[in-house]
Formats: sequence, C-alpha cells, structure tokens
Amino acid sequence: MIGHDHSPCPCPALLIAAPASGQGKTTVTAALARYHAARGRRVRVFKTGPDFIDPMLLQAASGQPVYQLDLWMVGEAECRRLLHAAACEAEFIVIEGVMGLFDGKPSSADLAERFGIPVLAVIDAGAMAETFGALAHGLATYRNGLLFAGVLANRVASAAHAGMLRSSVSDGIPYRGALYRRPEFAFPERHLGLVQAQEIDGLDERLDALAAAIGETGLADLPEPVAFSGAPPLEVTRAFEGVRIGIACDTAFSFVYPANLDLLRAMGAELVFFSPLSDESLPAVDSVYLPGGYPELHLATLAQNDGIRDALRAHAADGKPLLAECGGMLYLLDELRDRDGHAGRMCGVLPGRAAMQGRLAGLGLQSARFAAGELRGHTFHHSKLETAMAAGIQGVRKNGTPGEAIYRSGRLTASYLHWYLPSCPEVAIELLQP
Repeated sequence: MIGHDHSPCPCPALLIAAPASGQGKTTVTAALARYHAARGRRVRVFKTGPDFIDPMLLQAASGQPVYQLDLWMVGEAECRRLLHAAACEAEFIVIEGVMGLFDGKPSSADLAERFGIPVLAVIDAGAMAETFGALAHGLATYRNGLLFAGVLANRVASAAHAGMLRSSVSDGIPYRGALYRRPEFAFPERHLGLVQAQEIDGLDERLDALAAAIGETGLADLPEPVAFSGAPPLEVTRAFEGVRIGIACDTAFSFVYPANLDLLRAMGAELVFFSPLSDESLPAVDSVYLPGGYPELHLATLAQNDGIRDALRAHAADGKPLLAECGGMLYLLDELRDRDGHAGRMCGVLPGRAAMQGRLAGLGLQSARFAAGELRGHTFHHSKLETAMAAGIQGVRKNGTPGEAIYRSGRLTASYLHWYLPSCPEVAIELLQP
C-alpha cells in the first residue's frame, strides 16, 4: 500500500497562480522554496498539471522531490494522499499552478478550492500600471469560495512603478510586494520550456538572489496552516518482486514522474538507471523504460553509441518488455532529425523517422484503454513522426476525440504519451512485467 494514516495534518500552504502563462509563477515558487529552505525549514513543492522541466528547477530550489497534482490525471484521492503526506512532514507547502488561474478543466482554482489552499496571484506588471489593480480585483473576486492570499507584482521597473501598482490594488486585497526586473532572475529557455536545471550555469546563485528578493516582499512570513486530510492508501500488489527494470536517465532522457518510480518500487521492482549517452551497454535487466527528454539535442552522441543501440534491439527481439514515451520513442526509430535538419541514426527498433518542427505538434491530457484498464497521461511534443506501423491502441483526448497513436509489437509499447502510472497500476504490470 502507498499512503499514510489519514488523520488531518496542518501545514502552511500557498498555491502560486497567475492570469496567464509566462507571468513568473515558476520564478516566484522557486524563490519562496529557496527562501524558506535556506532558513532550515522543510519545504515541499508541487506542480499543478503535467510538467517535467519546472519541477527540476523547483527541486533544486527546495532540496526535495517535486510531485504532480492534477485532479484528472493524478486523481483527487491521490492528490489528497500526496498533500497529506507532505503536510505531515513539512513546514511549508508551495504549489505552482498551471497556465492562468481559471484555465483548464480542472484548473488551478479547482485544485485550490478543493483542498482549501489560499492563492497568491503573480502578475507580470512590466508593461502596465493601474490596470494591475483591475487584474488583481478580477482574480480575487471572479469565484466565490476561493481563498485569496494576495497579489505579487513581477518584473517591476522601479520603486516609483511599484508605488503605482500598489496604489491601484483595492482595499481588502493584500498587496504582497514586488519583484524587480533583473537579468539574473531570468532562467534560460528552449523549445519545450525552461532549460533543465542540471544544465543551467550558476543555478544556485540565481536561486539565492531570488530568495533574497522574495525576503524583501510581504511573503517572508509563513502563511496560516491548512488542515490537510488524508485518503485511504493506494493498494498495490508486489507484482514486480525480483524484477529489474532499466530506466534511461540522463540529460537526453529525464522526463519521468517521481510517482511512477515510487509505484514501481512499491510493487517490488529494483530500478536500475542507465545512460544512453554515456553507457556502452545495457545493464542486466528484465524490462526497459525509456522516458521522454531531449534526444534531438544529442543526436551525434546517441548515433555513435552502438553498444546501447544493439542491446536495445536485442532486448526487443527477445520479447522483453520495452516501454517508450515521447523522446524515448524517437530514440527507437530508424532516424531522428533536429530543427536544423541534421539527422542521426537511432536504434531501429520501431520502423520510421521523425523530424523536429518549428511549432508545437501535440499538447494535452489523454488516456488510453489497455487490457488491464485505463491509463492516463499527457502529450507535449514538437516533432512529427512518419512510420508504416499501424497504431495498436489510440489515445483519447479529454473531449473524447482521437489522440496519439500507441504502437505495440510483441512487448514493445511506444507513444508520444507520457504516462502517469499510478492512475492504473494494473496497466503498469501489463506493460513492464516480464
């Protein structure tokens, strides 16, 4: 079973939201986590919705693993379990929202209201003055029953600018201060979002600077505690007892939910991590899990590693389980082409080729029906795949329309979808049990 005693645990908590994407939610969440962690407090950070890159940065800021909260993909009961477990051990919980506060079904507002978590709104004020107050008023009053902890101005030009912003905020809406526009506060980006935390030079110095800045706002003190109630533990079997699962893990393949790894371990699996970038051979494993990532940024290195490629082909030919998600699937193709048109030879396990596009090619939450049940996940990719292989299963979007193709051959399962395995542990068994 995965879970704890579910008697209520109080813990200060905030959900960091915004009127839209790109306002600075990740920056503020990281700053808050770093500020309080640097003062010896145990901080637990969560990310609303499906995401891999922001959680890497937030983990670096807090020193703790970052889990997803999503009422559809993760489910309300599992969200409740995760929050309760964190509240029982932490001194502060901070949750980064997704997109705008009310965007999506379910939205960040839905999550905050469901668990009684106060919302702090971050607004990019770089190109506005008194309209800041109108946005703050709208976010605070749009939905009755939502606890509103105040508003923070981001990318502020000067003290005079901050004064205009503050004066525009209605009485009754707490103004929590301003973060000024500074080059060192900006994190580098690429086509899927922020650059991965392990690739950012001087990350600790950036986080420390942000923490110092947040300490000068009205967010230096912890908010009031929220009473988090638990849920019955998730019951799982020890189906993977004695099974060794090899998981690709390096800067090319790093998009995996911590909850997936927790589930596999709870079911008895021994997880063996390997790097297709640097390891010359596949470790002795019964099953292989290839998560997504950035194989397109490492074409030459992957193309030159004959040992891993040969081992993966032999693994598939022997009929052993092989689960590949998004970038992991691209690695199994015959060829992958980057955005500049450079091609690299891949593993040749899955017939076909893919090329990176200049725009987003797939986005959104989806599910799929396997023999053992319905598994949920999401897609987010910039590549286009060409293959003669027919889809074995079709993903389904939340609106019921057809989603991503899921390719199956022997024990191979490959798709653009990133799976959230705890949404149906029985399917995890179907996909990875030898």
